[in-house]
Amino acid sequence: MAGKLRRRAEFLHAQAGRKAVRPGFILRARQRRMGPDGGARAGLTVSRKVGGAVQRNRIKRRLREVLRAIAPERMRDGFDYVVIARSHALTQTFASLTRDMESAFAAVHGEGRSPRPNR
Repeated sequence: MAGKLRRRAEFLHAQAGRKAVRPGFILRARQRRMGPDGGARAGLTVSRKVGGAVQRNRIKRRLREVLRAIAPERMRDGFDYVVIARSHALTQTFASLTRDMESAFAAVHGEGRSPRPNR
């Protein structure tokens, strides 16, 4: 599993990076300068807008498990990731959440997309 983002400044730094929006969450990713711990780091945000404490904790557990399942092959060293939960994460199937997370990681890393033509 990746390291954790703990400080507000770390979350804000990652928020300024690339974004992938999915029904159950928003994934933000940004590369950082390599320090003594050059591995990937992740943080979860679940606001009160999503629901009460029980719903928020359930969403956190589900998203944490999805991250744990796909982190080894999708997270890149030197990147910070922030997952911002949305209320749909509560009703979405685990398989669907996993597919969405994999496609979100591909999107923030620019995989599987053709370059945009110049205008």
